[in-house]
Amino acid sequence: MDADLEDLARRTRRELTGPADEELHRRLTAVADPDALATALTQAQLPLWAREIAAFRLGCAGDRRSFEPLVLLLNHRDPERCLSASYALSRLGDPRTGAAAAALATNELRVAYALTPVRLLTTLRAPESAPALITALGRRLGPGDPHWRVALACVEGLGALADERARPVLESALAHPRLSAAASAALSRLR
Repeated sequence: MDADLEDLARRTRRELTGPADEELHRRLTAVADPDALATALTQAQLPLWAREIAAFRLGCAGDRRSFEPLVLLLNHRDPERCLSASYALSRLGDPRTGAAAAALATNELRVAYALTPVRLLTTLRAPESAPALITALGRRLGPGDPHWRVALACVEGLGALADERARPVLESALAHPRLSAAASAALSRLR
């Protein structure tokens, strides 16, 4: 078992409720057949942790049947689930991932859960990445916005992408104490 799957297995083991769960957990972390893992994604009444393991393993293997479950997990309220989904999505290689991450990063109704999609956009460097980060950051620059961590991730992501289109929003971010140092660094990286 590789280290990333081992971490996921250790975390999800805390959710097991009895011998049947223990057997299912063992089977999902050990099975090599992608079809068996894909079946777990659609099987009725499986716990969320089981679907997460199956989607993670399929995503890391490049199996696109994991795309929809991973996108749902990317927008989960549990940050650890979001991170495991992001990790698998970054390895999946599905061309829809950039658009899905952009939609989640710019969804104002789910902004409290946007940190991981924002970071995924930076990792992906997809065509949607810079426009989505610019939009998300622009919305976070209003007075008293409580989501400064999302704003900071946008600033850092725009610096990593070094896209000139970000200049105006990064210049606006200079006025925000929690963002100014990162915005200055990001501006220095623009072409």
